[in-house]
Amino acid sequence: MAGRILIAYISRKGSTAEIAQAVGKELESTGNTVEVAEMKKVSSLAGNNAIVIGAPLYMGRMVGDVGKFVGQHREELINVPVAAFAVGISPVSKEAGSVEYGMKKLHSSLTPLQPVATTLFAGRLDPTQLSFVSRKMMEMAKIPSGDFRDWNAIASWARTLPTLLRV
Repeated sequence: MAGRILIAYISRKGSTAEIAQAVGKELESTGNTVEVAEMKKVSSLAGNNAIVIGAPLYMGRMVGDVGKFVGQHREELINVPVAAFAVGISPVSKEAGSVEYGMKKLHSSLTPLQPVATTLFAGRLDPTQLSFVSRKMMEMAKIPSGDFRDWNAIASWARTLPTLLRV
């Protein structure tokens, strides 16, 4: 059963947007109609059978617009299946518990929703796109830089969604 799916995302430097597009491509390949849109440009969720939310984790925090989006569309989101992903450096961090912490932040930003699927993808961190202060903080904290996105893992997760989202 094909359906209409909205992928609403936030992206500061483009990494999350590219992942949202990749998830959308996989969902379209299963016969679904997919719209991939920046969260701030979404005014209504009407007509969608399912929603996928994507956002980055920065400095251990979900971008604040996720909570705002969930609050603004709460009634609509409660009535459709929702999946969500976060993007950050946590999956490649050497710090113990960083993935669990990232997942906790993702779930917290989605309250009161009960997503059918959530995940945390490794992202891309390009120091040349950061401010001087952010670069120095990154260096002091020994945060790895580079493109750590695993496109196979992203596609694999997306392929599980039609069954979970019931589309």
